[in-house]
Amino acid sequence: MATFLLKTEPDNYSYDDLVRDKRTHWDGVRNPTALMHMRAVEKGDEVLIYHTGKERRIAGLAKVVSDVYEDPDNPGLTSKGDLKGPLFDIAPVQASTKEVTLADIKADDRFKDFDLVRLSRLSAMPVPPKLDKLLRKMAGL
Repeated sequence: MATFLLKTEPDNYSYDDLVRDKRTHWDGVRNPTALMHMRAVEKGDEVLIYHTGKERRIAGLAKVVSDVYEDPDNPGLTSKGDLKGPLFDIAPVQASTKEVTLADIKADDRFKDFDLVRLSRLSAMPVPPKLDKLLRKMAGL
């Protein structure tokens, strides 16, 4: 089981919205690197939901509850035979019980090579196992 971090603007779709909806598909991603990471997601993986914008914090944990499937708004395959628009469904697991902001993460040298710190525009990324464990502890997950 892998863990990924997914970014969302809370005014657009927040962790509280996910709790209310109980399940949603993850879409709207266009960055090629983020799409590559989304194609690697598997049913059963977990995702840290990160609120961007004014909050810049880990809001909660969700579970991937479907296999990756084709986005009907971005159908077809890449030249490598991958889905152009990968989607998957997630369901909430637990809201963060402790505030963990981007500033907290950037202040900790253990995260200096983490994509969240290095690639600020990337909206979907894997979380290395050591950092996953640390982030969960920091966020009370």
